[in-house]
Amino acid sequence: MAKITAADVNKLRKATGAGMMDCKNALVEAEGDFDKAITVLRKKGQKIAEKRADRDSSEGVVVAKINDANNRGVVFSLNCETDFVAKNDTYVEMANELGDVALNYNSKDEFLAADFQGMTVAEKLIEQTGVIGEKLEIGGFEVLEAPFVGAYVHGNKIGALTGLSQATDSAEEVAKSVSMQVASMGATTLSYKDFDADFVTSETEARIAAIEKENEELGRLGKTLKNVPQYISMSQLTPEVMAKAEADIKEELKAEGKPEQIWDRILPGKIDRYIADNTTMDNEKALLDQVFIMDESINVAKYVASKGDAEVVGFKRVSLA
Repeated sequence: MAKITAADVNKLRKATGAGMMDCKNALVEAEGDFDKAITVLRKKGQKIAEKRADRDSSEGVVVAKINDANNRGVVFSLNCETDFVAKNDTYVEMANELGDVALNYNSKDEFLAADFQGMTVAEKLIEQTGVIGEKLEIGGFEVLEAPFVGAYVHGNKIGALTGLSQATDSAEEVAKSVSMQVASMGATTLSYKDFDADFVTSETEARIAAIEKENEELGRLGKTLKNVPQYISMSQLTPEVMAKAEADIKEELKAEGKPEQIWDRILPGKIDRYIADNTTMDNEKALLDQVFIMDESINVAKYVASKGDAEVVGFKRVSLA
């Protein structure tokens, strides 16, 4: 049997990240053969991975990477079981190294099959499962291409990409700010204009029913009832709807005894309030229609427009939660 030296052990530790005793035992089992020792460690990882397959892996690290041309980005999560592992410097470093590889692939499956340190990414995760002793896996995986792509990662837990229509002088600032919005607020679509009409109708009915049910309980408790909106999206606020809303507001002002000569000063604020009360889904789900987190007096669309001609053409988000 070949003699196992400290240099052999250190070489295997450097290649795999495994502990000293694990590396020594693997080399002993492999009779000093370096490649066979790696296989031993990988088999150990496979056994641990099989035992821990049903474990929750909701902790980890979210990584976002942009290529040198700023026209392609990737955001993904490397999941593990505990926050203790997720905060380990070596684990974070591996996640970032994986990010450099991930930039070249369009799907999670392609990424898992990609070469990483002489093995596939999937094999590396199995190997590191044996080293760390926790279930490791790639969680969310998203790619975005656009004339300009920017990114933002919050606390290694949430990452977002934003694509712009062109690379302007303010593109980096805009893409980062909008990515912060995406990370913070989430969204499912770019604009209310993208909502399917049937979806809006069914969602409106569901939301109204939920509020009315909640109001029944609030009423029994003698508490203030919640406002029941007529609509939930700007897509429903047609010119006819807005004309009626304006007429109703004027009738209210008249009933309140407000002099007609001051209605024009009061009306814009009332209209803005009516729109806000009846576009709640847009603010939740449509990125450009959300209140901008850095300036609540405007929405995201107005912020982007204030920074030049670039438009938001896409976004992606990955979160551990």
